[in-house]
Amino acid sequence: MNNKVDDFVRDLQDQISRETKEAYGEIAYQRWLNPLHMGSLKDPDGYAILRGVCGDTIQIFLNFENGRVKEASFQTNGCGSSIVCSSFAAEMALGKNPDELLEITGDDILEKLKVLPNDDQHCAFLAAETLQGALNEYMVRQSRKDKA
Repeated sequence: MNNKVDDFVRDLQDQISRETKEAYGEIAYQRWLNPLHMGSLKDPDGYAILRGVCGDTIQIFLNFENGRVKEASFQTNGCGSSIVCSSFAAEMALGKNPDELLEITGDDILEKLKVLPNDDQHCAFLAAETLQGALNEYMVRQSRKDKA
């Protein structure tokens, strides 16, 4: 009896994996299994938290060194697509200066992913918008430092 249950569970997991890869593509699937840059940064130079229309919340943390993003990370309470898109947003920010960060869009994240179901594409735009919010906070802080 136990072997039948184990076989059923294994077959179901395999089916879910196949269907997920087909719907989301290999790149998103692998990033969902192993998200990069997940977590928070203590005392970030730039930080933003936004909630999407779907109810997912994404946080982006940025630390700069010599005018470029040295560290970037994210946290989300959202779905797998929010995790994947946030992970790519953080990765794409690394090494960029503020002008280069301004150019990162939801379309850029979608291009990296190659495949993301239409119903989940808003996650890429939420991740990019949150990244822009973290950049904005960094720029405001820099402006205040310059005036002091």
